[in-house]
Amino acid sequence: MTDAKVAESIDLEVDDVRIIRALQAAPRASFASIAAAVGLSEGAVRRRYRRLCADGVIRVAGIVDPGALGQSRWMVRLRCRPGSVGAIADALAQRDDVSWISLGAAGSEITCAVRSRTQQQRDDLLGRRLPRTSAVLDINASVVLRQFLGGRGHYWAALRGVLTPEQEAMLADPGTPFAESPVVVRDPVRLAAEDEKLLDLLAADGRAGFVDLAAAADLTPGRAARRLHTLLERRVVHIDVEIAAAALGYRARANLWLRVHPSAITSVGRALAQEPEIAFVAAVSGPHNLHAVAHCRDLDELFEFTTDRIGSLPGMQSMEVSPILQHVKQAGTLLSGDRLVVKCSP
Repeated sequence: MTDAKVAESIDLEVDDVRIIRALQAAPRASFASIAAAVGLSEGAVRRRYRRLCADGVIRVAGIVDPGALGQSRWMVRLRCRPGSVGAIADALAQRDDVSWISLGAAGSEITCAVRSRTQQQRDDLLGRRLPRTSAVLDINASVVLRQFLGGRGHYWAALRGVLTPEQEAMLADPGTPFAESPVVVRDPVRLAAEDEKLLDLLAADGRAGFVDLAAAADLTPGRAARRLHTLLERRVVHIDVEIAAAALGYRARANLWLRVHPSAITSVGRALAQEPEIAFVAAVSGPHNLHAVAHCRDLDELFEFTTDRIGSLPGMQSMEVSPILQHVKQAGTLLSGDRLVVKCSP
């Protein structure tokens, strides 16, 4: 993907897109560090960042991984009575443990990601509340078995090439690199009260400074920095750069539900993770063993991508393409139309 194509889609300048890519590489990097990498002044980077946030194009947030706390993640498909999906989706969007919501199937289906931090919270939603909702006709819940793309360290590759290798090296994140690992750890982390306070602030602003983090958790800045490093290292939280894909011109979005030969699940998952159109891919339980989210510019591109490139992967058996009519929530961030609802930090 070239800078020009990205810039044309939302009237962004090339420097705006470079800043977005720099944030992908190092979401908590100082404005001075980003400025040095992209060749702008620190003030210009700060102004552009604030405008991108205000326009709902990006948001930087700390996302808690329940797997580090010993809890599983689930992908849930709800088939609903016509006319009821809006109210159900709005109710789900108010829950902190529902991090991603989309509407599809001509307005009769909701797909959501459940990331409950306790078993009680998960069981309340999946075992009691949703089954008792009269407008819900059917529930299909699949547990995430292995994540290949999505989350810190593996980011959406659509902006690959916007920065030179030298520029990206200047922003290299010193944190623990992403590696495929069990989605639920065998030795769960137990959070202290100050950890919870740090995580609450990071959820609101993933770029919150150590002084603010220290004040929120009643710690010294040095201790807050060390505690954050530990939380990142143990994968309790990752700092995510949410991008409004539709605002960048990717208006044909779809959930992909794949059936792959069991021996090819890992190879297909890794292959999909390298595709610029794929924003998320994971192995899941249930009738489909891989789930992915695709962002394409139009339906023709979606057709060519799914038939020519995904359909030809060794081990592919079948694929259901479910176009997304509306995104309601993305990694914990509400959407209004095609834009993120963002409160931008200074």
